[in-house]
Amino acid sequence: MYLEIITPEKKVFEGEVSEASFPGAAGAFQVLKGHAPLVSALANGLVGFSTAQGKSQFMIDGGVVEVLNDKIIVLAEKVLS
Repeated sequence: MYLEIITPEKKVFEGEVSEASFPGAAGAFQVLKGHAPLVSALANGLVGFSTAQGKSQFMIDGGVVEVLNDKIIVLAEKVLS
């Protein structure tokens, strides 16, 4: 799967991932290869994902996520340090 994490200022991450988890507005959820199409609001929390190099995570300050054809796009309000 391909993941992009974008803020209004910059692209924070882009690359291949094997799984990703999100702080959905109605509760946390995980996306795996072949996931059904989805658009969801995101709450403040951790976006985590696994790449060939290992696991990574970013703390976001809300946003939205779209999942379509094994491509995940996260439009985050802000990525916190």
